[in-house]
Amino acid sequence: MKFITKRIHAFLDYPVAIALITLPFLLGLGNSNPLALQLSVATGIAALILTILTDHHLGIIKVLSYKLHLTVDFLVAIVFIIAPFVFSFQGIDAYYYWVNGIAVLAVVSLHKPELSV
Repeated sequence: MKFITKRIHAFLDYPVAIALITLPFLLGLGNSNPLALQLSVATGIAALILTILTDHHLGIIKVLSYKLHLTVDFLVAIVFIIAPFVFSFQGIDAYYYWVNGIAVLAVVSLHKPELSV
């Protein structure tokens, strides 16, 4: 059952972007590899910009399609899931990326397609 609408997704985007920027510091990421902290912060900044530019309810400069936004989210999820293997993240660094990657993948997978009018 797909229930995450474009509107719900829009309301999730800003808090998620802010969490990706702040949580690495609060959780002390980067012990196994400094990139664990840097990748999340960079992704959070990129997610914030993507959200601002997306053509959805809370987009400010609506120049990017929502479909492109979902594609980027999917790619970020895949990168987050494989990053611990590629960059040798251990412990909380790895768990952080796996949990976030799976969460984003779930949100994209549960996206309810819009009805064409």
